[in-house]
Amino acid sequence: MKMKTKHIITILLFLLSISFYPQGKKMLEKKEQIYALKVAFITNNLSLTSAEAERFWPIYNTFEEKQFDLKRQKSISYNKKMVDETLGKMSDKEALAVLTQMEATEDELFQLRKKLIINLKSILSPVKIIKLKKAEEEFNKKLLQQYRNKGTKK
Repeated sequence: MKMKTKHIITILLFLLSISFYPQGKKMLEKKEQIYALKVAFITNNLSLTSAEAERFWPIYNTFEEKQFDLKRQKSISYNKKMVDETLGKMSDKEALAVLTQMEATEDELFQLRKKLIINLKSILSPVKIIKLKKAEEEFNKKLLQQYRNKGTKK
């Protein structure tokens, strides 16, 4: 069963990589494709019952949306400040303010994850919650590896 799952995921990731080649694809479509693959990957790895899935996905999707929005919003702000020209002119006081903002963002992300875990405790077993974290990490690792492999083939 595990081997079959790995083959399916490999095929899905390959198909996803093919879809990245057309330049006309929009970023939103890519995000949706990646998220669909992530959903399949997590569903496979957690072996959710239909009752668990029905309660799990709305909570997880809300978490993902909030996390994405927070990261996007903050990265826009940080990217403006991380330009070499801006960094070279930044005072220690300004840098300290940026560090404080970065710490606050990390804390917000931590609080989001903590809230997710609290909400999932009434739905999933502790083992499945840990499997979720592991599945997320494995998915991100596979996605990053695929991206790296695609970059070396150009």
